Amino acid sequence: MKFIGSITVPRTNVRQSCDEIKISRVLSSLFNRQRLILSLTTCVILCFSSIETNGQTTPIRIAVLNFGSTATGARAADTIRKSVLKGSNNDCALVDSDLAQSAAAGAGYDGSLNLSTDDARDIGAAIGADVYFIGDAQTVRRSPSTGAAYFESFASVFLVSARTGRLILWERPLERRNNPEESEQALLQTLSSSDTRQRYQIAIRRTLKDEAVERAEAVESPPPIILGMSDNTIDSPRDTREPRPYRRIKPPYPESAAIAEVEAVVDVLVDVDSRGEVGRVQIARWAGYGLDQSVIDTVKQMHFFPALQNEKAVPMRVLLRYNFRKPPPQ
Repeated sequence: MKFIGSITVPRTNVRQSCDEIKISRVLSSLFNRQRLILSLTTCVILCFSSIETNGQTTPIRIAVLNFGSTATGARAADTIRKSVLKGSNNDCALVDSDLAQSAAAGAGYDGSLNLSTDDARDIGAAIGADVYFIGDAQTVRRSPSTGAAYFESFASVFLVSARTGRLILWERPLERRNNPEESEQALLQTLSSSDTRQRYQIAIRRTLKDEAVERAEAVESPPPIILGMSDNTIDSPRDTREPRPYRRIKPPYPESAAIAEVEAVVDVLVDVDSRGEVGRVQIARWAGYGLDQSVIDTVKQMHFFPALQNEKAVPMRVLLRYNFRKPPPQ
């Protein structure tokens, strides 16, 4: 279990001078005025974000990075690049693939599909996109213990928000045929289908809309401050004890992950209130393949002994880590 640090400002009982009180009132007035202006600005941005400027709206910038180093991966990524803009009413723009790939590499991206939201956000900022696709695609020969050999083409497709670093959508289309050419062609047809394209476009627009609402709500109603505890025991307050679960529950390894034989780490931020009940749950490192949802569903069933500060129960945010490994063959 990991804990996130926070900074608190202690209260003081020292009496302020008259001048200090005046300065404090002025600063408070300026702060409230600035907050009001920021709130109004946010409302204006939201209200007019869809209004055209000079006859054109700002396009949604989409990037598609390479899907691994195989020929199937190159063709799968190129298929999505050509397909995702169709029927978008010119409100989407594609980031140059070479520039996007170079920028992502410069930000430290090595092809992983198991990213923290911080790393994913840094990659998106480097690319300069609103959303981006990453993934892996291959064509492999399968030789089952019973029956004839066949060829399997699959693509692990991950759609990521560049603004929040969250995983928007994941899927793993798979096609099986008697030869590699037919198998790969069937996969590419699936990726270029109108159903697939509409699913991606709907997910992108819904995510950007939801994120705009989240930003507005954060300005209007800032979330309550929740105590955190540092990983560093030297910096951690000695009079504070982290929440402890009544019992640890192991998240199930979903069938969708078993098919892909995925091994990954999922980190989740959990707000535990002063009664030890779980509140907000947010993925901090995602893995897709149903693993993230498995963790969320498990954590929501947990109960904790609440955190204590000066022997008083307090709410606290904790970071829980789950390591998923392939189950042994039966």
